[in-house]
Amino acid sequence: MIRHAGHPDPLSVGDTVILMDRKGRRFMFELEEGKDYHFHRGIIRHDQLIGQPEGSTVVSTMSAKLTAVRPTTVDWTLKAPRGAQVVYPKDQAMIVTLGDVVPGSTVIEAGAGSGALTCALLRAVGPEGRVISYELREDHAEVALANVTRRMGGHPENWSLTVADLAEALTEHRCDRLVLDMLEPWAHVDAAANAVHPGGMLIAYTPTVTQVMRLREVLDADPRWGLTQTSETMHRTWHVDGLAVRPDHRMVAHTAFLTTARRMVPLEAPEDTTGSQGAAGADAEPAEDAPVGPRPGQLP
Repeated sequence: MIRHAGHPDPLSVGDTVILMDRKGRRFMFELEEGKDYHFHRGIIRHDQLIGQPEGSTVVSTMSAKLTAVRPTTVDWTLKAPRGAQVVYPKDQAMIVTLGDVVPGSTVIEAGAGSGALTCALLRAVGPEGRVISYELREDHAEVALANVTRRMGGHPENWSLTVADLAEALTEHRCDRLVLDMLEPWAHVDAAANAVHPGGMLIAYTPTVTQVMRLREVLDADPRWGLTQTSETMHRTWHVDGLAVRPDHRMVAHTAFLTTARRMVPLEAPEDTTGSQGAAGADAEPAEDAPVGPRPGQLP
């Protein structure tokens, strides 16, 4: 059982906890009966935490005071083991929101990376939805599998992870949302139009401007995609101490651009029943009753 941050149960065996010291440093581990946690300020015995309410303060063997809480999504993203670079919480939130990832929807994700975005998508689609993840690198897939399984308390029944190229997914599955976190997302725009339901969305996560330009060029040239937008999100915290209020010196600025596009059904051209050049074409024979005269631009 995974107990979320703020769960009414006390800290229990099997819970993942975060210990925070007075400098804000965070240490994450799983509670086991009889075990010890060693760090630079001494030892914390797991039994000191088991049975205590979340938010309790414990003291190490070197008299360091630490506060124990269950991890939030931000903690999981920043502290979990990594294979590939993670999608930061600010971008996870915008992907879920701008991509309108809703309960019951089917989402194809490529690639899975370290599993941080996968967990956000699974929570957004809920038990009635489905997330289908593809990852090219087996070592990244192994990290993603371990992180998602740990975060979700087991392998979610509505999640599949395949080590393969996205091209296979786009021929095998249909989806409501397609999330592309890859080097060349434009290479899959054509196939994506066959996989995404009309009205559905493509969401691309690309770090560089040149990637955005190439992707937008391909999307804008394809009438099956429309309502295309590109944005970036920056996150800055503030220092607030009485009357001393100022922005913090550090912020999470540019991480990637998010490009979204809706799957459209283009207007079909009306069928041409007059031949390749039409009745008024250069080689068209004049009607029997039609007056024969000079063509426009010619002298009589």
